Amino acid sequence: MWIVLIAALLAQAPEPMATAMKALDEGRYDAAIEILSKAVVSDPADIGAHFNLALAYSLQGKDAEAIPEYRKVLDLDPNIYEAHINLGQVLLRAKDAAGAIPYLKRAAAEKPTDFRPPYYLGEALAETGKPVEAVDAFTSAVAIDPKSAPAELGLGRALAHTGRRSEAEPHYRKAVALEPQMKTLLLELATLYEEQNELPQAMNLYREFPQSAPALERIGLIALNLNRLDEAAAALESAVKIEPTLGGRVALAQTYVRQTQLTKAEPLLAQLTAIQKQDFDLRMLYARVLRDQRKFADAALQFQEAARLKPDSAPAWSELAGMLILQEQYPQALQALDQVKALGAENTGHMFFRATSLDHLKMRKEALEYYQKFLDNSKTNPDQEFQARQRVRVLELELGKR
Repeated sequence: MWIVLIAALLAQAPEPMATAMKALDEGRYDAAIEILSKAVVSDPADIGAHFNLALAYSLQGKDAEAIPEYRKVLDLDPNIYEAHINLGQVLLRAKDAAGAIPYLKRAAAEKPTDFRPPYYLGEALAETGKPVEAVDAFTSAVAIDPKSAPAELGLGRALAHTGRRSEAEPHYRKAVALEPQMKTLLLELATLYEEQNELPQAMNLYREFPQSAPALERIGLIALNLNRLDEAAAALESAVKIEPTLGGRVALAQTYVRQTQLTKAEPLLAQLTAIQKQDFDLRMLYARVLRDQRKFADAALQFQEAARLKPDSAPAWSELAGMLILQEQYPQALQALDQVKALGAENTGHMFFRATSLDHLKMRKEALEYYQKFLDNSKTNPDQEFQARQRVRVLELELGKR
């Protein structure tokens, strides 16, 4: 990775410098740093001492100390190629990609056949949000070393981030062919395809990971969004078997509901609501599954909990009222309908429910008032309108209004 200073600079090295170089070769960086630190104090113009002190710091991972030493080398002689490329690498590693770019460009221009300058330049350009320029740099690196998996990967990523995803994929695959352990990086390209709504391409890549729960989840979610419910269920069932994540189980439950496989959805939703006790949407989904299976008492409990979680939800109170009416719990139903009305969400259906609840409670005057209010507002419920007219006639007779 690091380039050592050209031998000519050290050919006449005095004994301390030779000792320092021997320490560097043997990996005794502390010893080398001690000697070289004294050397640069003794002779601030000693380029070799500054360079090798920077190198020792670099090899020890002390980038903050290495950077000023490399800069000093270039102050003394701006034409030292090795200092340009090494400083570029240190700055890149120190998360100063923008600062690295001019040094790496200089090195790449000076030695166009050296793989390292264009490769690290590509990395720096990519990190600074310049993918178009990064494509050029990585293209040069790949041309110099066609067997470099990191360079192929860098080129693929840069192309993908310029929107050229179809061109990027062969480079991802070349990187994987060179280093098979990189295969999971195909998932990042799949994610980019998915983000751009290129769903067939994304799914093809995800399918290459049949043992990956995250990949299977993505297949399931895409299929669910495309209404390919059988495919979604199969993928999500496999994902949940491998790794039963919360998101995977929620998506599987949603798929079962849309398939109207409510007996499969119910136990899964029961588990999920027990875990995600504060999840309003999940609670409403579970309640509706119970409702649609005519488990009205259980559904009422879940709608009631949903209303507690989100008191300003008119749908929760409305659903609760419906379940209570079906169980002939009319006083409680009226309380739920009061909440709907207070939220400004009362519609003709609620008016009818209120009228029938009042009617069952023998509150004739109030029931008559609401049947009439319902009839004044309803235009699309002929069955309920017929029932309301019949009850109005009866109640008017009972109240002596006819």
